[in-house]
Amino acid sequence: QVRLVESGGGLVQAGGSLRLSCAASVGIYHGAWFRQVPGKEREFVAAINWSGDSTNYADSVKGRFTIFRNNANKTVDLQMDSLKLEDTAVYYCAAGRVTTERGSTYNYWGQGTQVTVSS
Repeated sequence: QVRLVESGGGLVQAGGSLRLSCAASVGIYHGAWFRQVPGKEREFVAAINWSGDSTNYADSVKGRFTIFRNNANKTVDLQMDSLKLEDTAVYYCAAGRVTTERGSTYNYWGQGTQVTVSS
């Protein structure tokens, strides 16, 4: 069983930055971040393969968010810059054996961390 724990969420003004971190109990999986707003479906944000040399981003965050990992520390982080009001959501870390934009392909999920962007 893989355990994922997110941290780093909080309240930030529009245009500001936050860094989310996902700590895994094992470090052999591909990683991803998703987000969800109440009443809406979970949305893909970014994914990174195990070696860290391949990344993929949702169009809505491309150029503003960066996903990276540290396999020695078994973490997958999401650096979020130029935050917008519409980035407000609960952000979830996910791990699996493939890197896709579909949440159903990921086997393990964290508990989520709230990110709130204010005007």
